[in-house]
Amino acid sequence: MSALNEKASASSADLLTVSGLDVEYPIKGFRRKPFRALTDINIHIKPGETLGLVGESGSGKTTLGRAILGLAPISKGTVVFDGNDITQADRKQRRALGRDLQVVFQDPYTSLNPSLEIGDILAEPLTVQGQSPAAARKRVKELLDQVGLPSDALSRLPREFSGGQRQRVAIARALALSPKLIVCDEPVSALDLSTQAVVLDLFLQIQRDTGVSYLFVSHDLDVVRHISHRVAVMYHGEIVEQGSSHQITRDPQHPYTQRLLLASPVPDPDRQAKRRNDRHELLAAQQLEEASGIPA
Repeated sequence: MSALNEKASASSADLLTVSGLDVEYPIKGFRRKPFRALTDINIHIKPGETLGLVGESGSGKTTLGRAILGLAPISKGTVVFDGNDITQADRKQRRALGRDLQVVFQDPYTSLNPSLEIGDILAEPLTVQGQSPAAARKRVKELLDQVGLPSDALSRLPREFSGGQRQRVAIARALALSPKLIVCDEPVSALDLSTQAVVLDLFLQIQRDTGVSYLFVSHDLDVVRHISHRVAVMYHGEIVEQGSSHQITRDPQHPYTQRLLLASPVPDPDRQAKRRNDRHELLAAQQLEEASGIPA
């Protein structure tokens, strides 16, 4: 917690509150029930706080981020952002929300327009919101400096940069309008380990400098532990455990959280082998319990 922005604990008002949220997708076919991707989701994020949302592929964590952004259908529940109910916000309202609610996607290779220079990519959200070309150019230079990229990046194309540099560009684009909350959807999973560490430190520094909040989505509990004040664990479309980052990683209560923790890599080969064995034993015990209905 010492490495994180402690301003988050100073405010009692929530920036984002998600209450009783369900997301369902229709399935084609005669009288087929819709597929429920999320069930009764309840989370909140305070100003300057990071909520880590962790779970394996298919757990529903990306769907939750998409629902908050208005990209997934909400069948029940509410999403309140900065005091306003945005559950069923229309296109005009979503455009206005773009100033305060932004996203960084998983893949820096596909999230940037390959035919545009970096300066144009960063200026686009500014000009869409009505800023003059001169004001946009000034802001773009500030953004490049903020994410640690050289000024000559303005005239270069995304393909001329490494994966970590491209993700810095994506982060700069998300920061362009000084948002209050950024949904970070697996933003370091496509990067190698050394680059991951650099980009995570960049996220932390930006939060300290600006007070921005993050919903940080990841399948890696170790990554989430590094950056989050609090953690919510998702399993089969439900949140099975929530708590402080310290509590979730030191004393996990739910068996699924325990499995995620055992799956996190450690540098010691012997400890890593023991973790692998412990995880297999825990998984086998849980499968036996589910099949028999009798606690293992």
